[in-house]
Amino acid sequence: MTDDDEPTPRRATAGWILAGLITLFGVVLFIGVVNQGRADSAVLFVALPVLLAAGLTLAPHRTAHGQVFAATTVALLLAAVALHEGAICVLLAAPLVYAVAHGTVALIRVLRRANRPYVMVAVPLLLLPGLEGSGIAPRVTPQQTVEVSRVVGLPVDRVAERLVAGPRPTDVRSVPLRLLGVPTPGQVTGDGLDVGDRWMFGYHGSAHGPGGHLLAEVDSVAPGRVAFRFVEDSSITARWFAWRHAEVSWRAVDSEHTEVRVRVDYTRGLDPSWYFGPMQQVLLGAGVGHLLDMLALR
Repeated sequence: MTDDDEPTPRRATAGWILAGLITLFGVVLFIGVVNQGRADSAVLFVALPVLLAAGLTLAPHRTAHGQVFAATTVALLLAAVALHEGAICVLLAAPLVYAVAHGTVALIRVLRRANRPYVMVAVPLLLLPGLEGSGIAPRVTPQQTVEVSRVVGLPVDRVAERLVAGPRPTDVRSVPLRLLGVPTPGQVTGDGLDVGDRWMFGYHGSAHGPGGHLLAEVDSVAPGRVAFRFVEDSSITARWFAWRHAEVSWRAVDSEHTEVRVRVDYTRGLDPSWYFGPMQQVLLGAGVGHLLDMLALR
């Protein structure tokens, strides 16, 4: 019998039992992860799609990829509602979830054609990358750094003046930030570069709750350099990452040009690292570029 033939009643019953057990395990795992406050771990984005795809593929049917696509789409929407995720997180996670689900389908079908017992080995192996950050497996390099430098057509003293004036809201120029609708500060208060001076970045609220704010305080000052610490973060972006430290430095390139460099240390909030790590690096790099725009350093 080929993989696309109708199964015999005995095999169909066994398939449904196995699929039901895998699906039940996925539900229990999902509930446990959410109750333990681990909803941002790789379990949600890798392990659960593996279990979903495995359960549906092992169940008797003729259109595994079609059913997996439909079920994965429903699962994404349910997760968005249950976990109060916005469209941004769903869009960012969807490529990973679909790739894992359909990759699991394809692999299981190949193994089932070759040697049926291998399927029971494949699923646990596929689950391993999905345990990152769940408590069973540790997080991988959650502490990350993004650094952006820009040469502006201003002498070094004018750059210092603009930094002292503090940031102000401005239009978003970054294409990725605009396309994804990434939250950016709509209200900014504060100025100064003396130790203890504070800059407050306010975010507009959404249907998922208040926007909150981020409060940064000047921690240390040196010639051509100022460092910030973050004393409060209730912003809507706090779930995806946590700011730890920031530093702005500037130096004269020539009499009319100055290089401005911003370095930000943060803790990534989402796993797995091999997917969300590079993605957050790109998006936060665009966000730091927007900060320079708010400082009128274009």
